[in-house]
Order: sequence, then C-alpha cells, then structure tokens
Amino acid sequence: MRIRLDVAYDGTSLSGWAAQPGRRTVQGLLEEALGRVLRLAEPPALTVAGRTDAGVHARGQVAHVDLPPDRWDDGRTLVRRLAGVLPGEVRVLAASAAPAGFDARFSALSRRYAYRLCDDPAGPDPLRRFGTTWHRRPLAVEPMARACAALEGEHDFAAFCRRREGASTVRGLLRYAWRRDESGLLVADIEADAFCHHMVRALVGAAVAVGEGRRPVDWPAAVLAAGVRDSGVTVMPPQGLTLEEVRYPPDADLTSRARVTRNRRA
Repeated sequence: MRIRLDVAYDGTSLSGWAAQPGRRTVQGLLEEALGRVLRLAEPPALTVAGRTDAGVHARGQVAHVDLPPDRWDDGRTLVRRLAGVLPGEVRVLAASAAPAGFDARFSALSRRYAYRLCDDPAGPDPLRRFGTTWHRRPLAVEPMARACAALEGEHDFAAFCRRREGASTVRGLLRYAWRRDESGLLVADIEADAFCHHMVRALVGAAVAVGEGRRPVDWPAAVLAAGVRDSGVTVMPPQGLTLEEVRYPPDADLTSRARVTRNRRA
C-alpha cells in the first residue's frame, strides 16, 4: 500500500534530499529509519515531490513510499516511532494511507518556496540564522517586487536554470512576490507548477541585482526573453531557501494530474 509522508527538515548539515553514498541526506536518513522501525529486509524507496539541494530546508515536503500492507498500522504510531530514530534535523510530521492515484511527484499541482534575506548591517537574528541569508548591502523591496511580477506565467526559464540533458525548462511560475515581514526580513514567495535545477535561487539573484540598484526593473524580464544564462544573475546561497508547501488536486483528479505532468513540455 502507498503511504504519504509529510516531512520537515533543517538542511544546514545535510547534502540535500537525494541519497548519496557516504553522505547524510534526507532521503537516506528517512529510508534507513523506515527500514529499521518497520523491520524490512531492505530500506524502502521514497519518491519525493521536489528534490532540494544541499543546505536547503523544508517544512512542507511530501514523499510517498510503497509498503507491504502488513507493516502498516496507523500514521500516529509510525510518526512516533520515526521520531525515536531520526536525527533532530529531520521530522516526519504526518503519515497517512494515500488515496488511489496519488504520486508525491507527478500528482502535485505546485510547489511553494520562501527565500529569506536579511539586509540589516548587524546581520540576522542569531536564532534564525540557519534559515536566512545575510546580504550586506541594503535592498529596495518595491522595485524587486515590480521586476519579479513580470516573470509570472508559463515561460521557458532556461536563463535561470542549470540545463540537464533531455529535460525541458518550460515552467509555469504562478506567483513571485517580495515583501518585508514583521521582523524586517525580505521574503520572496515563489510558487510554480515545478522548478528546474537552481531556478528559485537564480530568480532571487536577479531580484537582488535590481534591489541593489545595479540593474533596472525590466532587466530580469529581458534575461528571461534572451533564453541564455546571464553572468549578472547570481545563484543565491541555499540557506535562505525553504520549501513551504506542496499542493495537490482533489483525490478524484490525482491520476489525471499525474498524466498531465508526465507529458514533456516544449
């Protein structure tokens, strides 16, 4: 049977989501813990909504795992047992029997990230430093917001992605907005149907160039239209980035959504 896992983690000391020999990763730690608490002959394989890079955090990650029915009891029991063996930086927040047609990756409608920047000359709050990037120059949030709103919609984001052989870079950017929160941090809210490698951090880097006054408001849109990587776009550090939420359609639409997602876009 298929089980949905809702996962949170502090990626500071982890080498990203994907399992890698000899490295501590979220996938590796979770699969090992599941195999241990469920007494499986081999660790089960997890499928995730979106792989995160080394140093990136999550509070709304979603994964699924297929288990023998006789190893499933209930979600609360599994969550409690996993908490007893997982390191402190990884937590399974909820576990539940997945509805028919559910696929953590392909059934997703969108992924929503937040990127947090501190431009205070004193640096970030020490208690929030692992989830915040310190930027040593002051930033103007209003031109950043105007520049990035122009990027919303379905486009080829090749200019903001690390290309992978045979992979499409067409994505639907549903929302890209900047704001200051109550503590004065700059927060980027970025939601898309999917992201390609380094896309979120490159989009943030383009906004930072505008916020510093080094580039005009229409520059990120011009980079997007050019369709090639621009040396002026900085891929921002990973520690400011958090996967906040993965959204899914109603249960009746899970299978059809997965079929649409599997179609390669041009």
